Amino acid sequence: MKAKYIFLTMIVPICGFTACSDVLNVAPDGTLTMEEIYADPDKVESLLNTCYMEIPQKGYCYRFFEPAVVSASDDGWTSEDGTGGNLIYDIYKDNVSASNHAMRDYNSNDVGGSANSAYWSRFWTQIRLCSQFLENIETAAVKNEANRDRMAAEARVLRAFYYTELIKWFGKLPILDKTVPFDTDFSVLERQSVYEVAKFVVEDCNAAIQSKELPWRITTESEALRATKALAWALKSTVMLYAASPLHNEGQDHWEEAYQTCKQAVSELKANGYELFGTCTNPTLFGDYGAAAFHQLACQNADYSATPRDKETIYQHKQGGLFVWHIGYIGSNMANTYKVGTCPTQELIDAFETADGQPVLDLTKPYLDERHLQPNYNRANTTYNPNDPYKNRDPRLYATAYMNEDIIIWDNEPVTIEAYVGGKHALSFEQSNRSFSRTGYFHRKMVTPRACGTNQVNNANWKYYRLAGILLNYAEAAAEAGHADEARAAANEVRARVGMPALPADLSKEQLILRIHNERRVELAWEEARYFDLRRWQKPDGDLNETCKWLTAMLITRNPDGTFSYQRSNILTTPRGGWQNRDLLLPLPLAEVSRLEPLTGKKWQNPGW
Repeated sequence: MKAKYIFLTMIVPICGFTACSDVLNVAPDGTLTMEEIYADPDKVESLLNTCYMEIPQKGYCYRFFEPAVVSASDDGWTSEDGTGGNLIYDIYKDNVSASNHAMRDYNSNDVGGSANSAYWSRFWTQIRLCSQFLENIETAAVKNEANRDRMAAEARVLRAFYYTELIKWFGKLPILDKTVPFDTDFSVLERQSVYEVAKFVVEDCNAAIQSKELPWRITTESEALRATKALAWALKSTVMLYAASPLHNEGQDHWEEAYQTCKQAVSELKANGYELFGTCTNPTLFGDYGAAAFHQLACQNADYSATPRDKETIYQHKQGGLFVWHIGYIGSNMANTYKVGTCPTQELIDAFETADGQPVLDLTKPYLDERHLQPNYNRANTTYNPNDPYKNRDPRLYATAYMNEDIIIWDNEPVTIEAYVGGKHALSFEQSNRSFSRTGYFHRKMVTPRACGTNQVNNANWKYYRLAGILLNYAEAAAEAGHADEARAAANEVRARVGMPALPADLSKEQLILRIHNERRVELAWEEARYFDLRRWQKPDGDLNETCKWLTAMLITRNPDGTFSYQRSNILTTPRGGWQNRDLLLPLPLAEVSRLEPLTGKKWQNPGW
């Protein structure tokens, strides 16, 4: 083997892997040849560590402590909308291009751990590292054959993970199943369909699942972040769902295949100990209402044990990433605060059904006007009262958003949220003031109750995959493939956790799909699913005009008798950026396209860029 040299910075584990006993924390030092590394079992394990280096943190770890992916969807609006130089400011102002796109290029590290953007360059580097490891592990020195088997399986799952992330952001990709020499004929390189890439991901996952040494669950904290068979199944489910979705399917019907994959993923996960977290184990903190367990799951780390309290979480980051300080940075004249940050939109609030299982709006056309100021109410819903809009709703609403008259504990004292005009926590459309909500609501889902006030932080680890999400993958694929009974059963399992009624048995296929789409929005709010769902549900010539161009707040007025009046209002008087056809996918870096297009004679850039 020809010696290649790598530097220490290429093989140091990611920030936070500091415990000497941590299996992901062994790193050689100095400048070594690859031959020297592969001849030393400890250094081989350390080389595998590099494959984990760029698993990004999520939550509030983006630039300016911003949940940027949520802020760029129709679920959230940030008070950083007037802060120049912020990632989300450029998105809202549409100050993006193929040469400089905020979501793609910001490489910020505000809250420790791995940075969160520069996806194209970072993930391709990791794919190459995984491929390089796989090419050499069969002849490398290892402590025992069990180690060799498990490490190879982990590298395959990690390569599948990075490919899945790239699909979400960029769509079609070249398939590189081995390291590419510098003298490669790049003229034959091409972007292959998402379906073809998905099949490659599935192959990697299948090979890893066959390993007798790859575990189903991580049971000791020293092995936190290591890949598992459960993660491989989650990736298979996710990538096939994307391949079948309208944005990526190139006119082909892959729903039956996606359905079969998602169905098997749920079956395998359940057979190996994964189940929904259905009982709140800390009612003193989270209460005893219908969504108490759902809220606890969002706020607390999954435990590492052979018999864990949380059997739902499939894969979580090792580093804290949520970093919800106070009430998602609630400002609004509160002591010891920094800013408000991102708050739920009225559109997200509208998505939560009433407690009897009826949607508030007609899901076929939720709004009668472009600006969302005229809600198209569901005529079958006799429970919802526009003059008392937060009463009798899906319990998950109360675990997702803080609303007018909710009570929080702040510095150990009860505080009633006054979101009405003239109230202490009233919204403000003044973009230079980031201390007030733009929507009349505040983030709650990942906020631990009572953890509010001086120096209180919820820094739970980000959950990439949990069983509820895989169940909803299954529900969507089953509905699209015509397996209505299974689709309803999967969705109903998620709904039953919070006491919501089952979906009606007489829904048409189109109605069932809309209900499952909405179920994803409600269950997975603030978990970065909505941003990608909105895009993959569009056809290649579609856009986000109906969902993301105009967003609304709720202006609340307190009446003399103590009741309230509610009026919808646009947050801006001009459209927010990020809704055009080109915004369905991120652009490939301009420099990359400029090199590849002349070499290959093929178009590489995504449409519109």
